[in-house]
Amino acid sequence: MKEHRERNFRILEFKENKFDIIGDIHGCYDELLELVMALGYEKRGHAYFHPQGRRLISVGDVADKGPKNLLALDFWIDQVAYAGAFWVHGNHCNKLYRYFLGNKVRLSHGLESTIQELDKLTKEERIAFRNRFMHCYESQCFYLLLDKRRLAVVHGGLREESMGRFSNKIRAVCLYGETTGIFEESGKPERLDWAAEYRGKPFVVYGHTVAEEPKIIHNTVDIDQGCVYGGYLTALRYPEREFVQVRGKVYVEYMGGGKLPK
Repeated sequence: MKEHRERNFRILEFKENKFDIIGDIHGCYDELLELVMALGYEKRGHAYFHPQGRRLISVGDVADKGPKNLLALDFWIDQVAYAGAFWVHGNHCNKLYRYFLGNKVRLSHGLESTIQELDKLTKEERIAFRNRFMHCYESQCFYLLLDKRRLAVVHGGLREESMGRFSNKIRAVCLYGETTGIFEESGKPERLDWAAEYRGKPFVVYGHTVAEEPKIIHNTVDIDQGCVYGGYLTALRYPEREFVQVRGKVYVEYMGGGKLPK
C-alpha cells in the first residue's frame, strides 16, 4: 500500500482497490451486521474479512439516534484496528470526540442516546471505551482519496478543488456539506446541493443528507438512505458501482425535508 498521509486527509493506493462503502448507520447495529453478511464478509477473530480481500469503509455517523450505538462504534473500532478498514469523520463522530475531550457540546440530535448507553457502563468500562474510541478517531481523517484519485469518500461533501487540501472551511464541508449560514427551526443548518454543481473527475461517495435512493448524480452518490428512520442501510461496492441494501426499522421519527425510501 502506498500512502500520502496528512493529519486531516489521506491519499491511499492499494494493489487492488476493492471497497464496500457503507452509509450512515446511526446505531443500527443489527442492520449493519445484516448488510456486512450480505456483502460476503465473515467473522474471524475480532473483525470481519472478505474472502476476496475487499475492505470496508464507513462514511461516518456510526452512532447516535439508534438503539445500539456502542455496539456499532465497537464494530468499526475493531474493523479499523484488525481488518484495515477506514472510517471518515462524520459530524456525529466528531461531536462524540469533542464530548470525550471535555468540550461543551449539546446532548441533542441523537448524542443523548449514545451517552445514555455510556452511563450504563462501569467507570472502568467507560474509560476503556473512551480510550479505544479516541485512539481510533485520531487514526482516521476527514476524507479519503483512493484508486489514483478516482474515488473520494467523505461524510458531508467535497469539491474537486478541495481534494488534496485542507482548511477550516473544507473541514466544515466535509462534516456538514455546504450550508447557507441559515439555521432551520430544528436547529440544523440549511444545506446547499453541492453535488448538483459537481463536475469533477473523482467519483465522490458521501452521506449525511438523507436521500430517497442512492442515485449517481454528476459522478457523486449519496448513500444515506435513512436507515434509523425506517429507510435503508446502503453499501456501495467499488469499483463495480453496485448497491447492496438492507431495510431499517423506525427507531426515531424522521424530521427532514426530503423523502424517505418507500
